Amino acid sequence: MHELSLCRSIGQIVRRHAEDRRVTVVHLQVGQLRQVVPDTLVYCWGLVNEGTTCEGSVLDVDHVPAVIECRDCGATTRLVEMSMACGACGSTAVAVTAGEELLVTSIELQGV
Repeated sequence: MHELSLCRSIGQIVRRHAEDRRVTVVHLQVGQLRQVVPDTLVYCWGLVNEGTTCEGSVLDVDHVPAVIECRDCGATTRLVEMSMACGACGSTAVAVTAGEELLVTSIELQGV
C-alpha cells in the first residue's frame, strides 16, 4: 500500500508550507498512470495526520487522465485502456503528455 507513504510525504510538504497554521483542504492532482487508489489515499490521509495541523483536513483529489502524443502522426490520444499506441495510426512511437502527475496544487488554511 504505497498510498500510506505518499500521504506521509504529502503531509510533510503541506505542514512545512502551512507553517503551523491549521490546514482545511489539500488540493492534489494524481495522474492515472500513478496507480493510486483514491479511496485508499483519502483513508490514509486521515491516519497519517492525526495530531497534526492537518488533522480533519480534506484531501481533494483531481484525477488526471493519461494522454499520449504520437511522434509519427502528431495525434493525441486519451488512454482508456493501458495500450501505449496511437489511437489514430496505431504507432507505438508515443510520448506520455499527461497522467504521471502527483502534485499538491494548493492548500487552504483556516482563517485565511
